[in-house]
Formats: sequence, C-alpha cells, structure tokens
Amino acid sequence: MARLLRIRTVALAALALAAPLALPAGGSASTLLTRNPQGPITLKVSKGGVALVTLRAEGRQHRILAWGAVDMSQGRLDLDYSGGTGRSGEDWRTLVDACGPYRGGRFPGSEMIAVACTAPDGSHWAVQTWRRSVRNYGGETGSVDVRLSHWTNPVADLEVYSDWSRYGPSKTQKWPHLFGVYSWRGNPIAVGLATPEGVPLDDKGRNVYLDSLNPDYGFPAGTRTWRRVNAFLANRPHGQFCFEIGPKRDAPTEMGRTQAGISTVNRYRLTTPGPGVTPDVRVVFDGPPSPYDPYWQLEMNEIQRQLVGDPDANCGTPRLPTF
Repeated sequence: MARLLRIRTVALAALALAAPLALPAGGSASTLLTRNPQGPITLKVSKGGVALVTLRAEGRQHRILAWGAVDMSQGRLDLDYSGGTGRSGEDWRTLVDACGPYRGGRFPGSEMIAVACTAPDGSHWAVQTWRRSVRNYGGETGSVDVRLSHWTNPVADLEVYSDWSRYGPSKTQKWPHLFGVYSWRGNPIAVGLATPEGVPLDDKGRNVYLDSLNPDYGFPAGTRTWRRVNAFLANRPHGQFCFEIGPKRDAPTEMGRTQAGISTVNRYRLTTPGPGVTPDVRVVFDGPPSPYDPYWQLEMNEIQRQLVGDPDANCGTPRLPTF
C-alpha cells in the first residue's frame, strides 16, 4: 500500500539568529506594501509597536510606517507612506528600533521572508516577497509582492493531501488531484463573498495558488522551474479546497494535446495569504504515487469525507474510483 501523504504547516523550534533576521527572499492578508523591490529591505519596530519598512521600488526610496493589528485582531494594518506625517506618532528619522532577533521559528513559507524580527511584547514582524500575480496555465513571471505581517505563534495551517481524479486518459491512468483544508487555530479560513472568477470580496477570502515543478507546459533542460497551474478559493464551511491537475479549456496545447500542468518530477507547491495579518504560507508536496491504485483512492476518498463531509457537495471532488 502506498504511503499516505499529509502535509501541514507547523512552526519549528526557534532559531538563534541575529536581528533583524535576514533569510533568502523567496509567499494576502499579510499587508501588501508595494511590488517589485529593488535591493535590500530593512525592518525596524518601535517599542510602541510601529513598524518601519524601508525599501526601494518604482525608482525611488519608500519609508512605510505600519501599526494597529496583530494576528486576526484589529482588522488590517494601518499604513503611512509619508514616513511620519500620519497618525502613527513615529517618524522614520527618529524611530528607535526595539525589535530583537527573530524567535518565531521556521514554518512552511518562512523561506519567502526577506527580513523579520521579534518585538519586546513577543510578537513577530516579517516582510515576505513572492510572485502572487502570475498567469495561469504555465506562467512563471509576474510582479513580486512585498507583504508585511505581524503575528504571534502559530501561523495558519494548510493541510494538503494528494490523490487521483476520477478522470483520466484511461481506467488505469488518472489525472493527479489534490485536496485539503485551510485553518488558523482550528478555525476554518473560508471565503464568504467572491466574484464568479474567484476573486475574494471579503476579509476572510483566500486564494490558494498552485505551482508545478518542471511541468508538461515545458521548461529549459537541466533547470528547476516552477510554473503556475491555477489558483482557487478555500471555501465554506471547512476552509476546503480541491483541484484536478488535468487538461483545461484555456490551457496551452502542444502537437494537438492540451497541457495539464502535471509535474514531470511529481512535485507541487501551494502558496496562500495568511489570515488576518499573519504570514503567507507555502507547502511543497509530492503528487500521488504511480501507478494508479484504486484501493489507495478509496482510502483517500474516505479521508476527504472526514475532512469536508460530502466531497461532491462541498468541493466538487471525485466520487468512488472506477475499478
């Protein structure tokens, strides 16, 4: 029997790092500050809880003050792009940094952190960078979001399982499929209102962005290339999501065959904005094992029922497999 795949976002043991922490830049309820940064990003936080993010973008220097929210409380962060003439009570020229070494630990998504630190009250601040706005069905380029978060542990939990669709080229060949739930401290993160295209219209709506490593869309030989497959909402009532990695109407074609975005190395990743003003999270996972195993699929279908009740009603996901 093939091994069950289950991946969750779990914060690891804290790391002893110098402040502010500088990790490789890699993800929106974390707050969007700007896009396409040029050069390094710095972060300071005053004793009163006002953050100062300094960076260069659009050909000029930005000094952005942020305050007023943590985790899921107080709504969104207030922002002052003037550097000191707003309501924060701080000025970039005189702000005294009280933020020490980052002690929040690693979590799936911490590789997207450009800079982070831990404030005197024990809360964490971080700036993450990632390409959120990328073309579906094979895109790999797009603007780089610069996103600020403020949280106390834990981060959101993105639980992902991989199995097969009930559809495929034959009875013994099925398209890869994934499903899971998105939550924070046991509470589902789920959209209430959204456009027909899947754009959230409320503060609880989150898109989950799926990328495929070296997919059948094509990739340069000898490279490790992530390309966007699609994005979809985490839905009510459980924060559930699901997606079939199969041919889509708008996907590219090659020699008359629609490309599905299936990874040639069976490797995928999901990235999603964190709830409230918590960090964005990312998990990397394997697709279903090969060859197709209907007994494995029965087991995965049962897990999906335990997560979301009736999968067909709540997620539009596979019924029992065809033997």
